[in-house]
Amino acid sequence: MPTSPAAAASAPPGPIARALPGLSLALAVSLAAWGGAHLEALLFGRALVETLVLAILAGMAVRAARPLGDRWQPGIRVAAKPVLELAIVGLGASVNLPALLRAGPGLLGGIVAAVAVAIAFSYGISRALGLTHRHALLVACGNSICGNSAIAAVAPVIRAEGRDVASSIAFTNLLGIALVLALPVAGRAAGWSHYQYGVVAGLSVYAVSQVVAATFPVSALAGQVGTLVKLSRVLLLGPVVFVLAIGHRGRGEAARLRLHQFVPWFIVGFVVLAVAASMGGVPAAVQAPVQGATTALMVVAMAGMGLGVDLRSIACMGTRVTVAAASSLAVLIAASLVLIRLLRIA
Repeated sequence: MPTSPAAAASAPPGPIARALPGLSLALAVSLAAWGGAHLEALLFGRALVETLVLAILAGMAVRAARPLGDRWQPGIRVAAKPVLELAIVGLGASVNLPALLRAGPGLLGGIVAAVAVAIAFSYGISRALGLTHRHALLVACGNSICGNSAIAAVAPVIRAEGRDVASSIAFTNLLGIALVLALPVAGRAAGWSHYQYGVVAGLSVYAVSQVVAATFPVSALAGQVGTLVKLSRVLLLGPVVFVLAIGHRGRGEAARLRLHQFVPWFIVGFVVLAVAASMGGVPAAVQAPVQGATTALMVVAMAGMGLGVDLRSIACMGTRVTVAAASSLAVLIAASLVLIRLLRIA
């Protein structure tokens, strides 16, 4: 039976229509960031603040200047997640895997060990500061693995309370942005090579998007190493959630239903494209356009990430959560420096 015009007009908008407002806003913020970087280059001869970081800061400024209601959220989420995932797949086209893996299998083992130590330390310090068992697990997993994604995956397994989830996500967003801004300065002051910087950033920065923002303005090598190390951390989420499901018996069924999500499609795409590029399967004529599209997607994703950060949520963090997160972050950075020394990464 044909749908009447009145019924069609009252039908809820589809996913594309719902995403358009927020995605258009992210695109506008991205263009502003490009324009700002170009203006910097004209005035100072180079961009003092890179486009990716400008996109985050501009998005945060827009979010702070005016409330963004429900109308904007679907598109902002699209910019911050699926667009970023496409960009990560595109990164594989320019990756030289033998060069990235020159540290050998010891790097992977070191990543696993560093994450395990960070989870244990973060949980311990959180409990010592008076956080509940579940809240401490959220902080530890979010800080040590992959930020919001880890918090969202762990929360239903351990039946965490909503306010604990909110405060844990708040520190991931806000401290993560602070780390994106501070880590390049620290890396230059410490004299780290681009490879070393990528290892430190990949092991310490919370979210994949934040790793991209912290590394690619430094160099392509730093970005590729940081992304590879970070994606290795992301893959540890599945085993961690599985262990937590066993430890919280009676709540494990929901966790088992979610385990298929812990090898994300974009990691598979990145690895496949990286292997193809390393074997000469990506023609040189294709690499430049793919790199250009990847860069554009990353800027849009950074704008979406900035638009998703609510500075007012800092009130939800609390001193104890902040101290626990900062302490765990210090352990991750220290572990990455120890790993660099042990593996003699230059």
